[in-house]
Amino acid sequence: MDASSTPKVANLHANETERLQALRSYGILDTAIESSFDDITRIASYVCETPVALISLVDEGRQWFKSARGFDGRETPLEQSICAHALLEQSFLEVEDTTKDPRFDCNPLVTGNPHVRFYAGALLRTPDGLPLGTVCVLDNKPRVLSAAQRDVLSALARQVMSQMEFRRALVLSDQLQRNISRLMAVAGHDLKQPLQVMVMAIDRISHKLTDEKDRERLGYAINAGMRMAEELDRLAETSVLQTGYGVPELKSLPIADVFDSIDANWRLHAEAKGLELVVVPSRARVVSDPTMLRTILGNLVGNAIKYTSRGRVLVGCRRHGCKLSIEVLDSGPGIAHDQRDAIFEAFHQVNPDSEGLGLGLSIVRRTAEALGHTITLKSDLTRGSHFSIRVPLAAAVVV
Repeated sequence: MDASSTPKVANLHANETERLQALRSYGILDTAIESSFDDITRIASYVCETPVALISLVDEGRQWFKSARGFDGRETPLEQSICAHALLEQSFLEVEDTTKDPRFDCNPLVTGNPHVRFYAGALLRTPDGLPLGTVCVLDNKPRVLSAAQRDVLSALARQVMSQMEFRRALVLSDQLQRNISRLMAVAGHDLKQPLQVMVMAIDRISHKLTDEKDRERLGYAINAGMRMAEELDRLAETSVLQTGYGVPELKSLPIADVFDSIDANWRLHAEAKGLELVVVPSRARVVSDPTMLRTILGNLVGNAIKYTSRGRVLVGCRRHGCKLSIEVLDSGPGIAHDQRDAIFEAFHQVNPDSEGLGLGLSIVRRTAEALGHTITLKSDLTRGSHFSIRVPLAAAVVV
């Protein structure tokens, strides 16, 4: 291949190091397909009347597609990237005929499949102006977008950035609150315990003193130590409140109350899909927060109904020593082994075409952690999924 037939690689952005750092801070590269982003490329393709629409993020050495409509693959080498050239534009790049543009006439995507002849891309920009990629549309024939189509493409790019900003804010908030919770746990253990020892020691000394003034002074010290211990408790409670789930109000409750609520809330949803919802009665009593426990089971049952197309969803429980294992089983497609950890992360969806943002199982995990309950998953791609949550049994239980 001579120099004249070599693809023209785009120049690096003037702030390339900062740009790549910004891109990676969003934590979106190499994530799974999501329906909320696929909706955007579907709209872009429809409005601009093109067979191909992409959400392209320009990484080091490659361009990676968060969503690709009408295009095979999730990434291409950087030297084939038209979007890399778009990063050098102010906000929009439109190429009426790629074969007549010296930047692209030798590009393998132009000279070979998919024979790109037209390109239009609206930049994805961070709030401080760094370009990360584009929402772009491609066609196999030369053309020009209307002003209205350009406006819609730019609006869709803003929507992509809004979603990315929301994701990053939620992830950063989650990390911050987890760090606060860990700090408060350390404070509770490392600070409160020696404080209590100190108060007990002072109290012992006070009983040996004969001078009333000395006793009064030590009384002040004891009261101050007890107030400090109370403040540590309040700090720990505040850290839990800031996670968004509140302080668990643990109490003894009949699991039947939770099961009745689940049955009332989800039976019609199951019947609308032609599924059987089976809730096995139980006389067990557990120790938990009733509202938070309903949140966990409601999300598990809702997810089971969402992903099960035929058969049934079963809710029941069994005793394991001093714990009650509350179980949700479905006859759905199951969850692949390599996804079993990822499904508990925010925004992860087993089926990219499903509705919602993929937050249900993230809420399940975080709520269970706040309660101190354990969540486990067993799944078979031929027989469905089996979630269980271990909850402490109350005294005098009959299952």
